[in-house]
Amino acid sequence: MSKNFKALPVQLSDKLIAEIKEGNSLFQKSIKDNGMPAFVKPINPTTGKGYSAMNALILGMQRHDDPRWMSADAARYAGNWVKKDEKGTLIEFPKTSDIQAIRTAEGKTIKDDQGVTQTKTVEFDKPQRGQAFLFNAEQMKDIMPLDEFFQKQEAEQTLDPTERAMKLVHDSKVEIIHGGQEAYYDKQHDVIFLPEPETFGNEVKYLQAAIHQLAHATGHESRLNRPMEGKFGSMEYAREELRAAIAGVLIGGELKIGHNFGHQAAYMNSFAKILKDEPFEIAKASRDAQKIANLLLGVNQKREQKQGAEAGFKKGDEIAYMDTTYKVLETYKTKSIKVEDAEGTRKVLKPEYGLYKSLLEAKTNPREPEMVLEEEQGQSEEQGQQHKIGR
Repeated sequence: MSKNFKALPVQLSDKLIAEIKEGNSLFQKSIKDNGMPAFVKPINPTTGKGYSAMNALILGMQRHDDPRWMSADAARYAGNWVKKDEKGTLIEFPKTSDIQAIRTAEGKTIKDDQGVTQTKTVEFDKPQRGQAFLFNAEQMKDIMPLDEFFQKQEAEQTLDPTERAMKLVHDSKVEIIHGGQEAYYDKQHDVIFLPEPETFGNEVKYLQAAIHQLAHATGHESRLNRPMEGKFGSMEYAREELRAAIAGVLIGGELKIGHNFGHQAAYMNSFAKILKDEPFEIAKASRDAQKIANLLLGVNQKREQKQGAEAGFKKGDEIAYMDTTYKVLETYKTKSIKVEDAEGTRKVLKPEYGLYKSLLEAKTNPREPEMVLEEEQGQSEEQGQQHKIGR
């Protein structure tokens, strides 16, 4: 790798800083010039599942109107093709195992009677950094029309975006008091204060404001117990605002109501300074924002329910994992499965195999796990006291 290659969080921070300076970051401009949302939730069209927070930001910041993303191999396996000369977008993920060819003592690969290279799964002691280049559906040909894809994906959805957002606010169980001119979260009393709904102009803007304050409320000790001690205007205060802002983008994209950061101008210089001085902070903020989104959207509860209902494989399953897609060819009474990847390599996986467990997780988990990068830099221990968050 070139010595000039920047780590992915640094690349993302650099791009965000540039957009903030230009005034067209996701936090400043939530609607594109064509009237479409600035951020649409990136999804894998094979599985219908989303990407984790930092990867979602990276993909969403490409500003495509189509939310579908996958690798060239996965696209080809699904019968789609990346157009000539298109460039992929790099993402990262934690890699817990790797598939390697079985070799002889002389280093030659071992093949079966059909000439297929035999492989083995190697488990890592610690997660390694995996990378993949993804392509947007707008960069592909022979892909299902987006309207048709959405119809199939939302066939069982009984609530419209506004109703889903209202349900999220209600299900949070956080007390909201209406009145006054300010919108903020009082962490001492665990209460959200919002102006009267009619002052927001429309219901969507009200719900966007409520969700932003709910993102702050997840930091309460009874929920995610996140440090929120910075005084208004401090860098620690800005770190919390960055987390809530990213969470608002993710949740708005998930619910399809969009996002509105509100009085964002007051925080943009602070965001840019944090990202410039500590570029790896975007990885940490994204990780926390993912936790916020998961909590408010009830992802963990949905995941447990889904795992209980689908704790296994069935013939024909297609599972996107790493930078390829596995198709289940056979299932056995022992719960073992025979799979084929996008390159045509076939293998039988037993339940105790790492790849088997990873594929089961990929099938049932609605999001990829986030790659959390460690930065060798201390954090300030000086924190002030401030009850109002998110003004």
